[in-house]
Amino acid sequence: MWTRTKCILALLLLLTSLWPRAAAAQQAPTPASAPAAYDVKREITVLGAVVARTQTPQAPPFGACVTLETSAGTVDVYLGDPKFLAANQFAIQPGDSLRVGETVAYGSGSQFVARVVQKGARALMVRSISRFPLSYAAPRSSLNSKPQGGVL
Repeated sequence: MWTRTKCILALLLLLTSLWPRAAAAQQAPTPASAPAAYDVKREITVLGAVVARTQTPQAPPFGACVTLETSAGTVDVYLGDPKFLAANQFAIQPGDSLRVGETVAYGSGSQFVARVVQKGARALMVRSISRFPLSYAAPRSSLNSKPQGGVL
């Protein structure tokens, strides 16, 4: 009985001595090792004229991309899913004046990821508040779907 109590006490002592080491090993990654992420502190608003529009660039972030000519120079702004823009009747043509709100520099700094796009008096949110791209969900065709339910 006495040896069993000593073994349990020794085991508890060993576990409590290892506890601070285990907690220190689970520290958060340092900013230098963490990947670059969407940073709210870097949000700005860009105003400019559309020079070009690309549906799907070959490199991430994918989706609709516009090149804006601003007073500071030319910048690429990524808007998100082109089907989402089309479903909301938000056509963007070269020469249009756009205000892109809450953009964040991405990659080299001359590329921006947009959250809100404004053309004239019409604004469209293309990313959620948590900064995820909004996507288009096609409505069901009533011709191909079977009626649901019945008489209760």
